[in-house]
Amino acid sequence: ASEVGIDDVRAEVTPAEKLEVVRALQAEGRVVAMVGDGVNDAAALTAADLGIAMGGGTDAAIAASDVTVVSGDLLVVADAVRLARRTLGTIKGNLFWAFAYNVAAIPVAMAGLLNPVVAAAAMALSSVFVVTNSLRLRRFRAEPSAAR
Repeated sequence: ASEVGIDDVRAEVTPAEKLEVVRALQAEGRVVAMVGDGVNDAAALTAADLGIAMGGGTDAAIAASDVTVVSGDLLVVADAVRLARRTLGTIKGNLFWAFAYNVAAIPVAMAGLLNPVVAAAAMALSSVFVVTNSLRLRRFRAEPSAAR
């Protein structure tokens, strides 16, 4: 923990204490992510804002979590969070451009100033843009780490 800058470490706590820690952090207004792999983590995984189970863990932990990291490597969790953030950014960008297109094109079309063939082509190009923009996520690569 000290090597990666984690100051608050709690080890060898009971399932009830894990749940208590999650709820206490949430009461402070924090967003809590919990990573676990066992039955004793299930309650805290469910209560956390983001529950992350390790794929090699128990079925109870996997069922209680929001996300399951198939790898047993804890370092992959950071990559999963980075990918989720990038995906959310792509979704927001796609929605922005889709709404912008519709806000601009629908009134023009309603006024009869837009040829239907041009409107259909613009809609097709809008779809191509969204798909192409989403495909950029395929270039996502895990961060290299000396520990891997």
